[in-house]
This record gives sequence, structure tokens and C-alpha cells, in this order.
Amino acid sequence: MDQQERTKMLGDLSVKLARFYKGKINSIPNVPIKKLSDFSVWYTPGIAKVSLDIAANKDESFELTGRWNSVAILTDGTRVLGLGNVGPEAAMPVMEGKALIFNYLGGVNAVPIPIRISSQEEFFKVASALESAFGGFNLEDIESPKCFFLLESLQKALSIPVWHDDQLGTASVILAGLVNSLKIVGKKREDVTIALVGSGAANIATAHLLEAAGFKSGNIIMVDSKGILQPEREDMDQLMLTNPWKYKLAMRTNSQRIKGGIEKAFKGVDAVISASRSDPNFMKQDWIRTMGKDPIVFALANPSPEIWPEKAIEAGAKIVATGRSDFPNQINNSLIFPAVFRGVLDARSKGVNFKVMVTASEEVAAYVENPTADHIVPSMQDLDLFPKVAAAVAYTTVQEKLARKTDSRQGFYRTAKEIIDTNRQRYSKLLDSGMIKGADEIG
Repeated sequence: MDQQERTKMLGDLSVKLARFYKGKINSIPNVPIKKLSDFSVWYTPGIAKVSLDIAANKDESFELTGRWNSVAILTDGTRVLGLGNVGPEAAMPVMEGKALIFNYLGGVNAVPIPIRISSQEEFFKVASALESAFGGFNLEDIESPKCFFLLESLQKALSIPVWHDDQLGTASVILAGLVNSLKIVGKKREDVTIALVGSGAANIATAHLLEAAGFKSGNIIMVDSKGILQPEREDMDQLMLTNPWKYKLAMRTNSQRIKGGIEKAFKGVDAVISASRSDPNFMKQDWIRTMGKDPIVFALANPSPEIWPEKAIEAGAKIVATGRSDFPNQINNSLIFPAVFRGVLDARSKGVNFKVMVTASEEVAAYVENPTADHIVPSMQDLDLFPKVAAAVAYTTVQEKLARKTDSRQGFYRTAKEIIDTNRQRYSKLLDSGMIKGADEIG
């Protein structure tokens, strides 16, 4: 079975199971109900005192309701996976899948909320209105450059963490993989040159995170569909108006002012991180052959990478990563976002910044004690990774004065581990009891 046939098989199975289960997540009571009179406590009249306590101190909503562990997954469906603008209804199954990962790996109650909006300003208003119900927002599958505006404006306006996984999640795992790759090839982050091929959400965030992690801005070369970004490119004035985030990076990266097409960006660089076209013939072997010693190649497009790993290695790549689980070194957002949100929620954080993200990335990298060319990042099966990253994130929010709740790093680890383990045990019991029917039982 080739990759195309396998993709079709998985798609057909996904539709079959979606039709059977009619949704991946559900809401169940979290409190004991033994008799109808219990509702006098869980609802009226007893609940009035809880409401009055919150009215007197809004932060009590994080302690007296489920807000402390609830995240909204917000999307307008304008850039879903590799499908493009399929709309909010078609985005729902993907958001449910995201919620499932949030819950299973991070013990987070994530609620999918695809919204029908006509402008980024309207999206901002809807999100702002929902703030009082959630401990954090995960923005998902939103077209560029709208996603940059929403992330930046909501982070400034709200007092809960706002995260865009296509930007921040991808960038954080890229940084983790790059940190370990440089250990293997014996190079320092302040010395290496890096080409970022594709200047969309993921790589623009990656450029910012690399800067925050100690990589030199001038050693980063960014490439979009029109070639290398540099101040003298003829479309800079237009870019300043339509995409100021890309424009600002064009001004401060590429200190050598290299010009030309994509192939010029490869020459002599230490690493290439490509988040561009899902086409295994896109990245040429000849381009890789012009890179520096022991080159690092991240080909992250899905479902097909920009070059097959064996072809990149044949061309001289020392380390190759993709976005796929069937090749070594999967750069997978799921290694980051469940743990980051577990951490910010446990600390009742008011926000998330690049210092927090760098901490998360470094913790993911450190989990792999002896990285090799075929093992630069952990996998989703490394279950203790998530409470460890959560604890590092939570403690960093305390140091950054973002946390409403303080604890030691070890204390945050115990909290995260207990929440995640208890949640998995609950799920296992539901599965073992037959309350959740196993997928293998469906004909």
C-alpha cells in the first residue's frame, strides 16, 4: 500500500467511525448526584452564594467553577489542515480531534467552537465576549495574515492565555528539534544560519521564537513564494500594508542581504526548515548539496513532505525531520500544546509569552537525553513528557509574573501528573466497562 492509498484508507475509516460515534467528545458530570435534592447544592438555592463570591472577586471563577480547566478551540474554518477554507461546519471534526488530544494528553477540558464571522474584527469581538467562560483560548486553522492580527490583538486585550497552535505550537516543536539537532552536529545556536522556507504562520512564529531562544536574526533567511525576503525586494511597500509581520522580519533578518529564488537560500546554510508545499518533488536534492557541513533538513508539509527523507539523506542531509508519524523525527504540535495549556491553567496564568514558549521547547528537547539523527524529539507515547513540560511552563509563568497561583516546579509537576493520570484512568474505566465502545468492535 503506497502513501496515497494509505491516506485514502484512513480517510474512509475516519468517516465510518465519525458516523458511528457522532462526535469525539462529551460532557459528563464532575460531581456526585445521588438524589434529586442534591441539586439544591449544585444549583439553586445553594449556588447563589457561589455566584455572589465570584461577583465580589472575578478570579474566584477559576477556583469555584470549571473555568480553571477549560479551553475554547476557536476557528473560522478558513485554513483547515491542508484543505483550505472549508468553513466552520467542516472545521468541527478537526476541532473535536484537537479537543480529544487536549483531554487525553493534558487532562484539559477543551471545547470546539467554530464560528461564522465575516471579518477579523468580528472574530475579535466574539472571542473577547467568550473570555469569561474559559481559562484560555487556542486559535486554530485561521488563514494568514488574519491569524497574526488575532493572536497579537487578543493577547494584548485579554487576561487569559491566547495561543495559536499553527504558529506557536509548530514553532515550539521546531525549536526543540533544532536544539537537539545542533547537539548532534556540534554547532552553536548563535553561529548557525537557518533558511525558513515558507513565510506563513508556522515559520513567522518560528523566526520570532528562534530570536527569543538566542539565534541571531541576521543569520535567518526567510523565503516565500516570490523568493528570499530582503529590504530591497520590489513588493516591500505593499507587504508593509498587507502583512506587517512578514515585512518586519524582512527588515531585520538576512543580514547578508542575499537575493534571489529559493535555491539561493540553501547555499551554505546549516539548517533548512520548510513549511511550504505538500509535494515531495518541491525540494531538490541539488539544493541540499549546496548546504553547509552536516546539514539539517526539516520538511514539514503534510500529508507529503517537500522531499522524501531518504532522498534528503541521499543528498547529504545529516538529520531529517518531517510532520509524519511514519518517519523518524516527527515534528508534532501535540508534543507541546496539551502540556503548555496544562501548565498555564494550573498556574491560572494571565498570558503566555516567548519566554514561556522557549522554556517549553527546551524541556521537550531535554526529555531526549541522548539525541541521535533518528531521535531528536520525543513521541506522543512518552506520557511523562506532558506533566514535566506543564510544570516547567507553570513555574515560568510565576517567574514572569503572569500566574494567579504560585507553587514550586515540583509542586506544579505533582498537580499536572495527578490531573492527567486521573483523567486517563477515568477514560480507561469507561472503555473497559463498555461505556465507550471500542473502534475494533464496529463492523
